[in-house]
Amino acid sequence: QVQLVESGGGLVQPGGSLRLSCAASGSIFTIYEMAWYRQAPGKERELVAFITRGGNTNYADSVKGRFTISRDNAAKTMYLQMNSLKSEDTAVYYCSANVQSGPIMRAIAHWGEGTPVTVSS
Repeated sequence: QVQLVESGGGLVQPGGSLRLSCAASGSIFTIYEMAWYRQAPGKERELVAFITRGGNTNYADSVKGRFTISRDNAAKTMYLQMNSLKSEDTAVYYCSANVQSGPIMRAIAHWGEGTPVTVSS
């Protein structure tokens, strides 16, 4: 069993900042790619940012220059620093990770339950 738990969401004014965390626990041998997704009301889930085990990153065009994804492999934790937040960033943010639970097992994608972010004055 692998658990991903997001935290750090909340209500923030436009222009403000939040830092999301995603902590992984359970049967973990190696965590490969990790990512943040978000789903706004009435919209499909979309990829926000992606980070490889080695630290290579990629971002959705809508968040480039405002959001920064990072990870601490030793702590099995991923972060999303969100600056200059806009109302259109309002969504439930989910973390995802490809996790190998044993040395001869294939990696499987796991998801957290999400943390809500509301950007409003």
